[in-house]
Amino acid sequence: MNEQELLDLQKMVEVAVNALEDIKAKDISVLETQEKTSLFARMIIASGDSTRQVKALANNVAVDLKEAGFEILSTEGDSGEWTLVDAGDLVVHVMLPAVRDFYDIDTLWGGEKPSFHAGATKPWHAAD
Repeated sequence: MNEQELLDLQKMVEVAVNALEDIKAKDISVLETQEKTSLFARMIIASGDSTRQVKALANNVAVDLKEAGFEILSTEGDSGEWTLVDAGDLVVHVMLPAVRDFYDIDTLWGGEKPSFHAGATKPWHAAD
């Protein structure tokens, strides 16, 4: 990536993180993925407390990115348990905590497993 593309990517990540924080997303992780895949350069993973909040978070990300001049290629997942926003070089996953725990894409893509509730015992666990 050239310098301008990196600046655009940084701005895209900032807009998406701010959109998530506006609707009170939890456990926001930003992962650099350009060394692992050529499909996208950054991934953001966040949690919402309810299906309604997950949908609102994903919608807010898509709207704010569009308003900032970035193209949204697609959004997937209408159930509200897991919604993905594809903005080309940035992919945003918004999930319910139990779904996030089960699929554990944070560690799959080289990030750290989030410490839900600041280290407190999680009120859920992945299916055995």
